[in-house]
Amino acid sequence: MAVGKEIRTKIASIKNTQKITRAMEKIAASRMRKTKDRMQATRPYSKKIARIIKHLAQANPEYQHSFLIQREVKRVGVIVVSSDKGLCGGLNSNLFRKSLTHLAQWNKDGIEVDIATIGGKAASFFSNVKVNVVGRVAKLGDIPHLQDIVGVIKIMLDAYNEGRIDELHVINNEFVNSMTQNPIIQQLLPVVACELDQNLKGHWDYIYEPDAKEVLDYLLIRYIESIVYQGLVENNACEQAARMVAMKSASDNAGNLINELQLIYNKARQGAITQEISEIVAGAAAV
Repeated sequence: MAVGKEIRTKIASIKNTQKITRAMEKIAASRMRKTKDRMQATRPYSKKIARIIKHLAQANPEYQHSFLIQREVKRVGVIVVSSDKGLCGGLNSNLFRKSLTHLAQWNKDGIEVDIATIGGKAASFFSNVKVNVVGRVAKLGDIPHLQDIVGVIKIMLDAYNEGRIDELHVINNEFVNSMTQNPIIQQLLPVVACELDQNLKGHWDYIYEPDAKEVLDYLLIRYIESIVYQGLVENNACEQAARMVAMKSASDNAGNLINELQLIYNKARQGAITQEISEIVAGAAAV
């Protein structure tokens, strides 16, 4: 029964694939817990420093840092944070779709764009898109370190300080829960001030020690680094969650396909048995 043998081979192949997807699902679930804990540990710091910097944009120090000054926008820089590996559903494709939407809008407004990528998938994607890629870094692993991405950040900050770009943005996936990950874009430079009570404007400021210049020069760099690093650890948690869901879906689909093939095999086997019985009966009757 050639048809039955072919179906049995397909079933065995799908079962082997299902074992792999189930193992990958368990690995992703374990890694997701670790990356989620790391993400939640760094979130308070990044939110607090972002709040302070946005307050500083409304303050009145004697030293006005270039990162706080609005410019006419002719060229923007974008740091895109993706995963290094695939098999994580539509995580990266949704991120790239959002990136292309903003690129198209900037191009429509006559604004040029420089791209820096973090993650292998972003580097691969933007190498096939007509855009100026000025820096890239990949293969950071599940435990990324700030020093691994400092080079990419410095490229963009140098471009901003030298006037080659007028705005800096970062695009990454934000972890909502294990089932939901949203691509977001944040403007890093110039710093967008938060809303303050109108009665406070012009009547408050921080106390700077030793002086405003030294504090702001250091703090604003740490702010940029912390936001980009937070985007990276958020994206790592999103990657593992998306991979866990994708592998579970693949395992479930494999199970459904096995059941369908098993039913087809049983029908084919039953048909072959019935045919053999009919031939035996016909042969006996002829004798």
